[in-house]
Parts: sequence; structure tokens; C-alpha cells
Amino acid sequence: MERLLSIDQAAEILGTTSRFPRRLVAERRIRFVKVGRHVRIPASALRKYIDDRTVDAMTARSCGRRAVA
Repeated sequence: MERLLSIDQAAEILGTTSRFPRRLVAERRIRFVKVGRHVRIPASALRKYIDDRTVDAMTARSCGRRAVA
């Protein structure tokens, strides 16, 4: 069974306050599970959220600048 994270645990992983993951849940921007009155975020959903929003570094060539010799 997959690990389910509390809002506070998700916030700690993201490096934010608990308000941010609560907003993600409220806006349905992240997958979550209701356990009674508790909200839990699957670890895989949090990894996917992070992976989908990770921006790769640009090289001089990919940002349209010419390398100066």
C-alpha cells in the first residue's frame, strides 16, 4: 500500500506552510484521498506534482544567446 501524507507532511516536503497544500487540494490541483474527515495526499501524487513543475536549467544555446568566445 502506498504511503499517504498528511497536509503538514506534504507542506514539509514542499518547503511551504500547510496553507499551500490545502489550497492545492481545495482547487483540485493535486490528487488526494479522504479518510473520514482527514485529507491525505499520496506520496506518488506529490512526486508527480513536483516532477510536472520542475523547470530544467537553460544552456546558452537553448535560450537564444550566442556563446562569447
